Amino acid sequence: MTAPGPGRGTNSVNLRLYNERNLLQRLRRAGEASKADLARWAQLTNTAVGSIVQSLEESRLIEPAGRRQEGQRGQPAGLYRVNPEGAYGIGVRLDRTIIETVLIDLGGRIMARETHDQLLPHPDRALALVQQDVQRMIDRLDPLQRRRLTGVGLAQPYNLGAWLRELDLEADFRIWDEVDFGEMLAEATRQPVFKENDGNAAAIAELFFGIGREENDFLYVFIGAALGAGAVIGGESMRGSSGNAADLGLMPVPPSQLASAPAPERRWDILLSRASLNALTRHLRHHGIAVEGHADLEAQVQAGRPEVREWLDDCIDALVPSTRASLAVLDLPVVVIDCDIDSGLIDQLMQSLDAGLRAIAPEARQTPRIVRGSFRADAGAIGAASLPMFFSFSPRADLLRGRFHSHPHLQETANA
Repeated sequence: MTAPGPGRGTNSVNLRLYNERNLLQRLRRAGEASKADLARWAQLTNTAVGSIVQSLEESRLIEPAGRRQEGQRGQPAGLYRVNPEGAYGIGVRLDRTIIETVLIDLGGRIMARETHDQLLPHPDRALALVQQDVQRMIDRLDPLQRRRLTGVGLAQPYNLGAWLRELDLEADFRIWDEVDFGEMLAEATRQPVFKENDGNAAAIAELFFGIGREENDFLYVFIGAALGAGAVIGGESMRGSSGNAADLGLMPVPPSQLASAPAPERRWDILLSRASLNALTRHLRHHGIAVEGHADLEAQVQAGRPEVREWLDDCIDALVPSTRASLAVLDLPVVVIDCDIDSGLIDQLMQSLDAGLRAIAPEARQTPRIVRGSFRADAGAIGAASLPMFFSFSPRADLLRGRFHSHPHLQETANA
C-alpha cells in the first residue's frame, strides 16, 4: 500500500489504494468476512476483491480467520480479519494537567503506557519527557514490529494558553502558543508526527476503533479537564479551516449560577467553563472537599455527593442547548458521550442529556441517539495513537483527489 508518484496512471492507482483501504475498513467493522462479503459490500468484482485481499494479506494487514459454510453446496468460504500485528502507532496526549504516551496495535489494544500527571511544563521539559517515553515504546517493539510502526500521533488542545480563568488554572501556558511541538517532536524522535486537536483525535479513535465500526455520522463529546468534541460526517473527521470544527467547548452559554463559578466578565460565558471536570473540581473545593486528581473525583461521584449533582445539573443546563444547536447545523443522528472518569457519571450525563434534548426538540426534528464512548480516560491517548494509522489506512475522500501524502491541515513531518 505505497503511494504512487505523479504521472500517467496515478488516478487508477489512487482508486486502487482507496479500494484497498475501503475493504480494510469494512473488514475492521465486520470483524471477519469472506471475499464474497467484501465484494458485495464494496460493489466490486470478485476478481478485483481477490487481488486486493491478496495484496492486503501479503502486506500482513489482514490474516485468514478460518472458514464458513455458505449454503449447502460448495467449499466453505475462507474468512479474513484485520491482523492486529499488521501495524503499530504511538500516541502522545498533551493536556494542561497531563502528559500521556501509549503504544497501540492495529486492533486498538494498548501495549504500553507512560503517564505524567502534572501541570504541563515548559515545552523543552515536556519534549525531554515525551522523547524518553516514545523511545521506551519503540524499544518494546522487535525489529519486524518497528518496520510496521506508522508514526507518532500528537493530540493536544489548540490555544493552550487560553481560557485559564474558565478552567480555574493558576498557570502560564502562553509559551505553548508560540511553539510547534509537533515539529519539535518529529526532529527529536526522527519519526513522522501527525498532529490533531485533542477533540478531533478522540473522535478519530471512535471512528477507527469504536462506534465508527457501526456509524458513519456522529457528534463526539468528551468531558475531561476541559471539554473536547469532534464531528464525523460520512465516515470522515470534519476539521474546518483551522482544525477546530465542532469545538463545542467554545459554544456561548449564559454564566453559571453555581456559587463556585468565577464572576462573569461578560454577558456570555463558554461551555467548557461549565461542562468540564475542572468545573466539578472547583465546585467540590468550594464546598471544602479535597480533590487532587481523578481518583478523588470518582470517589465523590460514587459517594453520591449532592455537590456532584449540583454541578451535573449546571453542566447539562449549558450542554443541552449547545448540543441541540450543533445538531441543527450538522444534522447528525448520534451523539457519543465519554469522560475522563466514570463511577456512574457517564450514565448520568447520557440520561440527563437525552432528557434535556427531548424536552426542547423542535417540531419535525428527532432526538439523536445518545451512546457511550468506547475509551473513557484512554480516549485522548488512543486518539493520538490512532492518527498515524488512520491517515495511513482509512479510505478518505482525498485519496480520490490525489492528496494522500498528508491531510491538507495535518502536521506530518519526518527527518530524512
